[in-house]
Amino acid sequence: MGTQIRKTYRGLNPAMLRDEVRGLLHKQEIVAVETESHTYGLSSGATQSRITLALSTRGGDEGRGQCGSVHILGSPRDETKMLLDVDDSACPQEKLSAFQEDLDFVLGSYELKW
Repeated sequence: MGTQIRKTYRGLNPAMLRDEVRGLLHKQEIVAVETESHTYGLSSGATQSRITLALSTRGGDEGRGQCGSVHILGSPRDETKMLLDVDDSACPQEKLSAFQEDLDFVLGSYELKW
């Protein structure tokens, strides 16, 4: 079973979101390693960015301890979307709840509420 955290932010740089997510996960002993980062040009001259992070629990060997991923998409409409997908069996719910509370405190003013 997995847990997903989905957020949409306005006026937040995707690289800043990546750095905040990485730092807040580190606080919960979850390591986020950037696996991909791309910027795509659009015909309008604007750009879109895509960042993917692999998550693992601290102390996990290569291929072991992997517990999920984070996907961050920045759009030219000044919106940044984040999807965090975590395997519940590898990461305790208390850590995810603490991460989400910290994320909401730090970046809540940027979040779009649906």
